[in-house]
Amino acid sequence: MSFDNHEQIVFCNDKDTGLKAIIGIHNTVLGPALGGTRMWNYTSEWEALNDVLRLSRGMTYKSAITGLNLGGGKAVLIGDAKTQKTPELMLKFGEFVHSLGGKYITAEDVGMATSDMDLVRTVTPYVTGISESKGGAGNPSPITAYGVFMGMKAAAKYTFGSELLEDKVIYVQGIGNVGEALVENLSNEGAKVYISDINQERLEEVRDKYSVEIYGGSNLYAEKMDIYAPCALGATINDFTINQLNTKIIAGAANNQLAEEQKHGKMLREKGIVYAPDFLINAGGIINVYAELENYDRKEIMRKTENIYNTTLEILKKADNDNITTHQAAFNIAQARIDARKSEK
Repeated sequence: MSFDNHEQIVFCNDKDTGLKAIIGIHNTVLGPALGGTRMWNYTSEWEALNDVLRLSRGMTYKSAITGLNLGGGKAVLIGDAKTQKTPELMLKFGEFVHSLGGKYITAEDVGMATSDMDLVRTVTPYVTGISESKGGAGNPSPITAYGVFMGMKAAAKYTFGSELLEDKVIYVQGIGNVGEALVENLSNEGAKVYISDINQERLEEVRDKYSVEIYGGSNLYAEKMDIYAPCALGATINDFTINQLNTKIIAGAANNQLAEEQKHGKMLREKGIVYAPDFLINAGGIINVYAELENYDRKEIMRKTENIYNTTLEILKKADNDNITTHQAAFNIAQARIDARKSEK
């Protein structure tokens, strides 16, 4: 299991609504644990637990490296978001969040919408990512995608000597809300974009909207490309895929892209593939929802998200100078910030 000195794990169960959820609080040294709620049809509670442990830990380092005064937390709901998510279930989940007294603040993630967060907001103030009409920062997906785009441009600058992505061959795997927004950014810049997803209808919709290509092959990883952008679920960079990968750069929105951080970070480095750490470049969403807590405006959200470019470039150079993986370089900076705050306390 992915337990890593987590502070608290909360199992939430309600027979009447069918709610089965797990809230993971990894670390609150820098502030309350903020992280989205994911609803997924997990095959078992063990699988759900492992996911919430990995995701909540990732949020700790995401907030730390982005300079936010937040800790790391995450929640997962077990079930099919399309058929099992009801207003009653979301309200009950909100009550569980409220019972933690602000130690955990929720937001939207896979299987959730801004309207779900608006509903949760009726039973607890400990939720972000609510509608702009209700005083929130709205859907974080476009900002997440913009941060990934900035990180990708920084990796291109480092690798190719130019941040321009025009004519670069980029495979985007996973066309959810963030994936689509990333495709929009890339196609606007003139990149040659190929898209992949399990939902054929969605693929055709995005293809027609942005004039990109649907990948029709059987092994995306082995295709020759400039940039691979994993934007679906995690762990797509593993023993099996690394040996096949034919890319110069990995820069995507998915969380926990490396199945085993140390081992696979090292394998990528040995193979000469530049990896833009996921918890760094996909931090746009948390920057967006943090605005609700700190009361900063859209302009400041964009400024902080654009700064992902500078941080990514700095980390890629630091990894090179220190002869370590890019994941380790990013992790070291984040951990140093947590340790400094701990010693202050």
